[in-house]
Amino acid sequence: MKSTQSVLTQQMIEAYCDKRLAKSFSEDELVVIRGHLIGLLERSEYPIYRGSRLDVRALADTLCLDSHRLKAERSNLQPIFDAVSRSITEFVLRPEAGQRNSRHEGCDHQTKSVHHKDGRPRRGKPPRPIVEFPEPLETTWVEPSNFGAALRAHSKRHGESIYHLFNAVVRTDDGIKRSTFVGWGRRNSVPTSAISQDILRRIERRYRLPNGYFSSVDRAAADITTHCELDDLTPAERRRLVWHLPDDFRRRPRAEQDEILAWVREVIISGSTEYRRYQAAAIRQRYAVRFKCGPGSQRKVSGSRSSDTSYVVDAPKHLNDEMLELLRFKTSTFATFGQQRNGVWGTETASQKVEHFGLFFGAFAAPVSSDVQGFGVDHNALTFAMMVFPKVWDWYLQWRERRRGFFTAWEIDMLTLASALCREETGWLRQCAHLSTSLREIDGLITKTEIVDAQADWSAACDRLVKHARTRKKEVERVVKIHRDPFEPIMTVLEAPSPVGEYRKITEEILHRMPDEKRHPRAAAEAVRAFLLLRIGLHTGLRQKNLRELLLCKPGDQPTSERKLENAKRGELRWSTREGGWEIFIPSVAFKNAHSSFFGSKPFRLILPDLGQLYDFIDAWNDRHRSRLLGPALDPGTFFVKTAKITSANAEYSQNTFFEAWRTANQRYGIFNPWTRRGAIKGLLPHGPHNVRDVLATHILKQTGSYEQASYAIQDTPEVVAKHYGRFLPQDKAEIAARILNQVWDAA
Repeated sequence: MKSTQSVLTQQMIEAYCDKRLAKSFSEDELVVIRGHLIGLLERSEYPIYRGSRLDVRALADTLCLDSHRLKAERSNLQPIFDAVSRSITEFVLRPEAGQRNSRHEGCDHQTKSVHHKDGRPRRGKPPRPIVEFPEPLETTWVEPSNFGAALRAHSKRHGESIYHLFNAVVRTDDGIKRSTFVGWGRRNSVPTSAISQDILRRIERRYRLPNGYFSSVDRAAADITTHCELDDLTPAERRRLVWHLPDDFRRRPRAEQDEILAWVREVIISGSTEYRRYQAAAIRQRYAVRFKCGPGSQRKVSGSRSSDTSYVVDAPKHLNDEMLELLRFKTSTFATFGQQRNGVWGTETASQKVEHFGLFFGAFAAPVSSDVQGFGVDHNALTFAMMVFPKVWDWYLQWRERRRGFFTAWEIDMLTLASALCREETGWLRQCAHLSTSLREIDGLITKTEIVDAQADWSAACDRLVKHARTRKKEVERVVKIHRDPFEPIMTVLEAPSPVGEYRKITEEILHRMPDEKRHPRAAAEAVRAFLLLRIGLHTGLRQKNLRELLLCKPGDQPTSERKLENAKRGELRWSTREGGWEIFIPSVAFKNAHSSFFGSKPFRLILPDLGQLYDFIDAWNDRHRSRLLGPALDPGTFFVKTAKITSANAEYSQNTFFEAWRTANQRYGIFNPWTRRGAIKGLLPHGPHNVRDVLATHILKQTGSYEQASYAIQDTPEVVAKHYGRFLPQDKAEIAARILNQVWDAA
């Protein structure tokens, strides 16, 4: 039988709570929520909304429940609160309802009768009686940091909700709405109107607090937040830092603020490894010769940091022409007539070599008195021909050692490159004797006599350099140290019994903290992108290039032919009607190790598993999230796209921006932050997409002990896994052997 008060009954609310909410909340929490809903219905009081959605934070403050729990269950809470609102609205609009006295028409809400006008008793739990001076449950308390926290803390200390406190201290003629009063619990500062101050004095008297207590809390909070280091930062740096700061950061003591900022900068922003500290210092001393002929996107040199000094200069015309000639020699389909070569460079390799040569010449061009401590060579004196002189390489090797503190694999690679350029028959420099005309005397580096000798017998000069480079290479190899440990940022993951299971926690953290799509559509889209980045990386083990260049073919569209993909050297994510799942198809020529025995000239094909909501988020990404991030930008056709802004020229990821997207994802969701209690993995440090290959290889090695099976996960060979990817320690090998041997005793 329906209630005469509304179309929604108490039994309906109880049935809904038992069916929809019992699985997500404990029995005590369920009792609180059920009682609150029934109380709203009995008092004909609307729930607190923000726009068209339930205000979960206000509800959590009112019921003294965890706001994160309520936010996660918003989809289950919203319908029943909407039903209460509709029921109350229908009751108000009924003609017979107008005859009932409201509390605004002289009937004080504090003395509301438990009976209807016709004498029938009201259904449900009777209102809690109001006591003038309630006894506190606790006589001591921790001083709150702001006004809202103080109001919530003292009402809870006396066993009262904000709603009950409103009924106790607010009078009908005060003109303060219940929603306004509840909102006080979320304020940092004290309301300043006269009636608000009067109500606060009533609360202080009711709880027997000192006169002016709430104002003193507000003044103390104001003293703490008068100035903060964040105020001195640029907007970009402030946005980057604030994500990792606790909500009450500005209300904390200055010493604690400094400690938090130092931790965030060292661990999350820079990474606390020795290499990261070196890189952070080195990046502030930018130096290079910038070529205009490099393939692919050029790295932007920003001058946004006023404290940084840049020694990046444009290459003179003759040097740029020489670089262009080298690129033609190493990247064209056929070698220039009359020349021989050994191997070719792909687009990525060519782009990398252009950057490396830019750094090589930049070291010589940088001023001697600068932080870089270069050689100070005139830009117009730089030429590839200077590479044939041993003194040039000796100075460069010593300069690299002074800068880094030890020799690294970089010096070995550069010596190998120099030897290859001067090699007999196939060396580019050896076959370009005309470059010697660009040589100029450089005091302390190249003498006039050396230039004359080199021009007279160019082949002999190249032979001397090849011999010198091989000798120096052997000497450096004896003392070389690891420039950076690629395992260090993810060591806590690799040491876990299940590295993939440990890394998967990051994706679960993303789902747990997924923003509300209706209120924050772009933030939700970026979170979905981060989720798919990590999930697809974990399922495929692809290199960064193959992952970021992955094209998208939506269901119903015609998949790109294999030949077109081979020409583009890209893969495609497509829907397979035969397998009934999302398929990743990549021709072998698109891989860095295209000639590896893993491929055998056959394409890579993998059906993604429909696990952990992966397909749901792929569909949501394709349907709406991807287009939201694209905005007005042109669609590059790739599955992953950047967040396009007004200044964005292209929504397609580059090598640097994709690395930053992956790094940002594990900074926000992966690294455990002790100050915010957010983040999935303790001890994790910022890292890039290549580390996921280490995770996959190490996981399979720990489970099977097979380098061959580990190589299958990352499309490579067992030898490469053993040398670069797998972290397979003696104790891991002993554990696998013990697991097999212990089966004898288990069987017995």
